[in-house]
Amino acid sequence: MALTPQDIARIANLARLELQPEEGARMLGQINAFFDIVSQISQVNTDGVLPMAHPLDAMPTMPPIHLRLRADEASEPNDRQANQRSAPAVERGLFLVPKVIE
Repeated sequence: MALTPQDIARIANLARLELQPEEGARMLGQINAFFDIVSQISQVNTDGVLPMAHPLDAMPTMPPIHLRLRADEASEPNDRQANQRSAPAVERGLFLVPKVIE
C-alpha cells in the first residue's frame, strides 16, 4: 500500500499541517518505507506460533511474569457533593462546562 503525494497533502490538510513541498516528499518516503516494513512483517509465516502476553514468555530460562496488581476496590467513598462544591456550575450531579465545539 503505497501513498501518493496527494494522499500526503490530504492527510496534512486533515491534521491541519502546512507542509512545504520538500517536507511532503520526505514524509511520503518515510511513510511508504514504514508500509514496506509492515508488508515484510505480514509475510512471515506464523502458523503454530502461540501468542505471548509478554515478550519474556518466549525465554525458557525465565520464570513466567506475574503482574502485581491490587484488587479493584474503591478506596474512597463517593462524596460527589463535596467534590462539586467548588465547581462553578453543577446540574443533577454533573459538571456544566461551556460549549467549545460548534
